[in-house]
Amino acid sequence: MTLAADQAAPAGSVAAPARTRWQAWALAGICVAAAVLYAWRIGAGQLGNTYYSAAVKSMTDSFTNFLFGSFDPYGVFTVDKPPMSLWPQALSVLVFGFHGWALLLPQVIEGVVAVFLLHRTVRHWAGENVALLAALILTLTPITVAINRDNNPDTLLVLLLIAAAYAFTRSVKTDTSRARTRWLLWCAFFVGCGFVTKMMQAWIIVPGFALAYLAGTRAPVKRRIFDLLGAAVVLFVSSFWWAALHDWWPGSKPYMGGSTDGTAWNLIFGYNGFGRIFGGEGGFGAGGGGARPDLPEGMSLPSGTGGGMFGGGDTGLGRMFGQSVGGQISWLLPLSLFVLVVVAVQCVRTKGPGDPASRAGWFAWGGWLLVTGLVFSYAQGIWHPYYTTMLAPAIAAISAAGLARFWRAYRGDGAVSWLLLPAAVALTAVWAFVLAGRDPSWHGWTRWAVLVAGVVTVAALLGARLAETRRLVVSRVALVFGVVTVLLVPAVWSTATATAATGGNLGVMPAAGPAGGGFGGGFGGGFGGMRPGGFAGGMPQVPGGTGGFPGGTSGFPGGTGRAGGGFGGMDGKLTEEQRRVLDYARQHKGNAEITLAVDGSATMTAGFIIGSDETVIGMGGFMGSDDSPSVDQLQQWTAEGKLKFVLGNGSGGGMPGMNGGAGQQRRQWIAQHCTEVDPAAYGGQAQQQTGPTGAQTLYECHA
Repeated sequence: MTLAADQAAPAGSVAAPARTRWQAWALAGICVAAAVLYAWRIGAGQLGNTYYSAAVKSMTDSFTNFLFGSFDPYGVFTVDKPPMSLWPQALSVLVFGFHGWALLLPQVIEGVVAVFLLHRTVRHWAGENVALLAALILTLTPITVAINRDNNPDTLLVLLLIAAAYAFTRSVKTDTSRARTRWLLWCAFFVGCGFVTKMMQAWIIVPGFALAYLAGTRAPVKRRIFDLLGAAVVLFVSSFWWAALHDWWPGSKPYMGGSTDGTAWNLIFGYNGFGRIFGGEGGFGAGGGGARPDLPEGMSLPSGTGGGMFGGGDTGLGRMFGQSVGGQISWLLPLSLFVLVVVAVQCVRTKGPGDPASRAGWFAWGGWLLVTGLVFSYAQGIWHPYYTTMLAPAIAAISAAGLARFWRAYRGDGAVSWLLLPAAVALTAVWAFVLAGRDPSWHGWTRWAVLVAGVVTVAALLGARLAETRRLVVSRVALVFGVVTVLLVPAVWSTATATAATGGNLGVMPAAGPAGGGFGGGFGGGFGGMRPGGFAGGMPQVPGGTGGFPGGTSGFPGGTGRAGGGFGGMDGKLTEEQRRVLDYARQHKGNAEITLAVDGSATMTAGFIIGSDETVIGMGGFMGSDDSPSVDQLQQWTAEGKLKFVLGNGSGGGMPGMNGGAGQQRRQWIAQHCTEVDPAAYGGQAQQQTGPTGAQTLYECHA
């Protein structure tokens, strides 16, 4: 078998080719491989991103918590995303109980379904064998393996966008006007569901799909425009229904985490919208190193941290290939771009593919890749390397279809075009050699293996072509070796990530590859539950701080603090001292509904929610800077006897530079209305000031 088996149904053919028995078994094998990679040892104790894990547990306490994605069981504030990705996890927890594998099982299922659905989508566009290769590429993409073993929203987002691509492909392939419109509306609906999963990021694919529909359907131009207008209506409704429900909910509801006024609309267009693209106050500052106004006096980020505190390198066209991001997604990115350039040139020379469905497919997948890649490359707000899993379906589809196209050119009579296949293999092998060589301690042998495989493959392809008598068997064997060359190092990285000794516990910032993958090295391991390594070029420098942040012995504030450190609980576990604090609050709270309020970032609170069944609330949202609960709310709770104990922080909690405004007001309120509990009362340690942030302290509050 070779990719030539699809010659009867080239890219964009109207009818999907018949499938043989071995192809059906091959698809089943790829899906099984995906399931193994995504599910391997997910029950080894990891809880994924504890920010979302705590929310999932809280969401099982009440309907409104479930509906709006409340972070805490008391329904004070939501996570800073819509809750669609958390709903399957909450349902799984309701059925199986709160365990790591129950949290991650929906992610595994969604990842495998995405692989299967990508196959079905590409099959309709480019044939069965190309679809199998695309599914295999997606399965073995390192960052996709990492994210599907975690509970971040990106897994469901990718699945929904692939579903949109499937509906779009069915739309442009049909000759029936009504069916074409119906499938396009389904496409818009799935993108809208993606919006309810991760907001405006889902809309990135819309320009490419809209252009593809205009260029790739047989309908009259007027009908195409009306279809797109109808799809825009469906997209708007399916995108904003949840935001409208939250903001217009008549009863009690959680504050919208990450917003400045408690509304979902503010979050959509602020912190999670334009703030992510342009930075500034909505996005934790714009990219680059040096001093920043949103950070404490004297603190600066090194060059290479890019946009946002946990950025993936400097903004620009090189970001997707850089130290932080390259090993996550870019293995086949040069190949995909090469394919798009070749297809564009050939289309100009031949006035484009004759089949509109083929044209639509290239526009759709090409637009997905290029627009997403550019947005990610130039995003100046908070941006994480694991977002690049959204590029994986487009890279898989384009690379697979491109290799099939190059194989047909290789076997054709072109004087030069037959060189495209050897060139593609050589390009991919060289780039894999470069990526694997960035950290030779992490399976460094693969760089030499891929180099040798690439040389052998290219030599065989050239030899078979230049021989007086063409040897089809040799060329087919060389093609198989070419596919192996293309996927060798990503497959090793993916397998090693899934089978790591830690059980693939990727925590807050999932990443594939060596320690520091996705960050560029130098983090210092201070983020509990997160892979070591982090800021490219080292940690930010802060006067008086160890590990880069003030007062943190492990890289973050309060590392030796009284109640276990400022970021205790980020791995979902409470320290012994934190548990003593919680036990003391539970025993002495009286009739208070809230056992303990934790002043600081949500990651400080997550361990208390996960590690107990007490009603523990956070203060300030994810960053510790949201106005929830407000000072008035704290005063009311205290007066009504609903709140008695607060676990405060010397800086008011939250991340450095994010504690002004509401955080400062809460800190002042605690100082005025609460008294410090003697550590001896709960068996705690004496006060240990650890720098500008101080240590966590238990307070008893009075009306």
